Amino acid sequence: MASSSSASGRSPSSSRQPQLRLQPTRLALVQLGQTSRDKGFNISHAREAIKRAATQDGGADMVVLPECWNSPYGVHFFNDYAEDFGGLWERIKRSIDRRGSRSRDRDEEGDGQAEEALLQRWGVDGLGGAALEIDTEACKSESIKFMSGIARELGIVLVGGSIPERVAKDGKLFNTATVFDQKGRLISIHRKVHLFDIDIPGKMTFQESVTLTGGDRVTVFECSLGRFGLAICYDMRFPELASIASRMGAGVMIYPGAFNTTTGPRHWELLQRCRAMDNQMYVAACSPARASQEAIEKEKAYPAWGHSTVTDPWAKVVATTEEQETIVRWKLDPKEVMEVRTGIPITRQRKYRGYPPEIKGCAS
Repeated sequence: MASSSSASGRSPSSSRQPQLRLQPTRLALVQLGQTSRDKGFNISHAREAIKRAATQDGGADMVVLPECWNSPYGVHFFNDYAEDFGGLWERIKRSIDRRGSRSRDRDEEGDGQAEEALLQRWGVDGLGGAALEIDTEACKSESIKFMSGIARELGIVLVGGSIPERVAKDGKLFNTATVFDQKGRLISIHRKVHLFDIDIPGKMTFQESVTLTGGDRVTVFECSLGRFGLAICYDMRFPELASIASRMGAGVMIYPGAFNTTTGPRHWELLQRCRAMDNQMYVAACSPARASQEAIEKEKAYPAWGHSTVTDPWAKVVATTEEQETIVRWKLDPKEVMEVRTGIPITRQRKYRGYPPEIKGCAS
C-alpha cells in the first residue's frame, strides 16, 4: 500500500498552493466588427464600442479588445498599419536570465518554490503598481494614445487586443497586445510568441512569419483587479504559457484571438476549455466579428470565427456569442477558482522533481 505522507512527514497535498490574486471583476469582451482599411474609422469605432462596454448593461471593470482591431488581419497589411511604440517594450519588460533558474526543485516544496522560480525567471508586469505614463506629445503611436486616453476617461483596465508594432531600430514587426490601468498608464505588453503558420489544403493557408517576428516572453500582469496571464490567438495552442501564468498566481488567462471558419469550429472552444481545465482558471478569448460574406468573397477579408467566450475554472463555457459584433460579459469570481483548486488540488500534487527545467518554465 502506498504511504499517505511524504518523506518529510507532511501530506503530499499539504504543500503551499500559489497565492491566487483575483478580485471580483466585471469583464467585457468587445467582439468588434466593421474593421476597415481606414485606421481612423477603426479607432473611432473601437472608442464607441469600449464606451458601451464600460457604461451599459451593468458596466465593466476590465474591457478586452480583439486581435488586430485597428487594421485588417493579413500578412500584407501588417507593415502598412504597424506603429512605432517608441521603446515602451524595453521600459516595461525587465531583462531576464537566459540561463534559467538555479533553484532546487523538491517535491515537498510543491508549487510554492516553483512559483518563486517562475517569478524570478519571467517577472510580472505592473508588479507593485509599476506603470508608465503615456506622453501624448512624444508618443508616436496613435493607437497607444487612444487606448491610454479611453482607459483613463472611463476608469477601466483596458486589455487593448493587439495591433501591429514596428521596432524603429531594426524594422521588425510584432503582433502586440498592451494593457492600461484606470489612470491610462501602460502596465503590460505582450508580443505574440507563436506565429500563425498553417497550411490546410483547400481550406486555409496563412503564414504570419512572412512579415512578423515572434516574441520571446511569457506575459503575466498585475493590476488592482488581480493577476492575469496574457497571450494572443495561436499562443492558445501551446499550454505552457497558461500553465506558467497559473503557477504565478493568475486566476484568469486572456487571449485576444482571431481563429477562422476552418480552425474555429474545430478548436476555439476546445482549446479554451483545455486551458481552463489544466490550470483551474478562467479563460477569456476575444475575437473580432466576422466580415460579411460579400467582403470575404470579393475583398478576401479574413473569415474570423467570432464566438468570443468566457470559460470558468471547471472548464464550462459560461458566456459566449455567435459571429456578429457584440459584447460578451461575465463576472469573474475568485471563490469559483478557489473551489476548484481546493476540491481537486492538482497545484499541490504536481511532482516537480521529475520535470526538466523546460517543462517547469524555468529555463529557455
